[in-house]
Amino acid sequence: MATTDVDGIRGAVKSHPRAFVAAVSVVGYGLVIGTFAGVVPQSVFPSLTEAEVNVLSHAIAAVNTVTTVLLVLGWKWIREGEVRKHAAAMSASFGLIMLFLVMYLSKVGGGPGEKRIVVESGMFLGQFAGAVELGYLLMLAVHILLSVVSVPVVLYAITLGATHTPAELRRTPHARVGRVAATAWILSLVLGVVTYFLLNWVYGYEFARVSYMG
Repeated sequence: MATTDVDGIRGAVKSHPRAFVAAVSVVGYGLVIGTFAGVVPQSVFPSLTEAEVNVLSHAIAAVNTVTTVLLVLGWKWIREGEVRKHAAAMSASFGLIMLFLVMYLSKVGGGPGEKRIVVESGMFLGQFAGAVELGYLLMLAVHILLSVVSVPVVLYAITLGATHTPAELRRTPHARVGRVAATAWILSLVLGVVTYFLLNWVYGYEFARVSYMG
C-alpha cells in the first residue's frame, strides 16, 4: 500500500508538474513574506543574539558557496554526459538550498534586526561611501530579485528531473529550463556571497529592526 501511495503521488506530480510547482512556490513565498511581515509568530523561531546571527550569516555564506560549486559541477557533468553525477550534484544543491531557507528564516524571524552596511572614512573606497552603498544595494537587490524569480524555475527543473527517467527527460523542457534555472541560481548565489563578504569583512554594519507592516 505504501508503495502504491508513493507511486500515486509521484505519478500525480509527474502528470501535473506545473500545478505542483505553483502550489509549492506559493507556500514558499508565503512563508518568506509572512516571516518578513511578522505574520509568522516570532515564537516559531529561536531567539537569536547578534553574535548568533553573525554565526548564521557565516554558515549561510558557506552553504551558498558550496551550492554554487555543486551547481557549476552539475552543469559541467551534464555537458559531459555524466547523468548520474549531474543528478547527484543538483539533488545535493537543492538539499542545501532547503538548509539555507531554514537558516535564513531563523535569522530573519529570530534575530534582533537586519544588518545594514556602514561605510566610513578610512575604509576601502570610504571616500566614495555613497557610491559604494548604492553599488552594494544594487547587488543585493539583483540577488533578491533573482532568488525570487528563480524559485518556480528551479522547482520545475528539479520536479521534472525527480519524476522522469533520463530517456523521458529528453522529451520534456528539462534541459532548457535547467539552463535558465542554473544561470539565475548561480548568479543569485554569487551576488549573495559577494554582498555577504562586503557587509561582514570589508565594511561595517549595524543592526536595525525593520517594520515590514508599516
